[in-house]
Amino acid sequence: MLAWIRSHAGELGRFSVVGIAGVFVNLGVFNLLRLGPLSEDSEFLGEEDRVITAKVIATLVSILFAWAAHRSWTFRGHRTHRPARELVVFGFVNLVAIVAEVGTVAVSHYVLQYTSLAADNVASLIGIAIGTVLRYVGYKVFVFVEHPPEALMEADVTDGGGAP
Repeated sequence: MLAWIRSHAGELGRFSVVGIAGVFVNLGVFNLLRLGPLSEDSEFLGEEDRVITAKVIATLVSILFAWAAHRSWTFRGHRTHRPARELVVFGFVNLVAIVAEVGTVAVSHYVLQYTSLAADNVASLIGIAIGTVLRYVGYKVFVFVEHPPEALMEADVTDGGGAP
């Protein structure tokens, strides 16, 4: 395990930097929405408490930030020549992570009845941590693969995609 960590230290460092920046984006957008247009006192989008809506929007904004940063920096050497496929799989990996993140906030807020802004932020941080682990594994295994599966290589050859 230690050897794996050493051999991936640069990538893990870049992933961490992007992740930390993504947390600030996520929490920043979440709090701006919770204290602004989606606050409990706001009448924007109806009278219901919109904590989950704020969390989904914040997570989507942070995902877009992460897509750009990971594609251009963290995994730049592992990009495929099929960015559309990459984007679709990236989206699916993030959908799984969003369910984990939003689920954590929903359980805390609605099931456990921890409804303060501080409690929502703690639950949000826990959800972000779970989502981060799911994303790293998903990106490494499915999105930014070092060696594309043989079926994709063969498809590139038959499609004239550039593989010799």
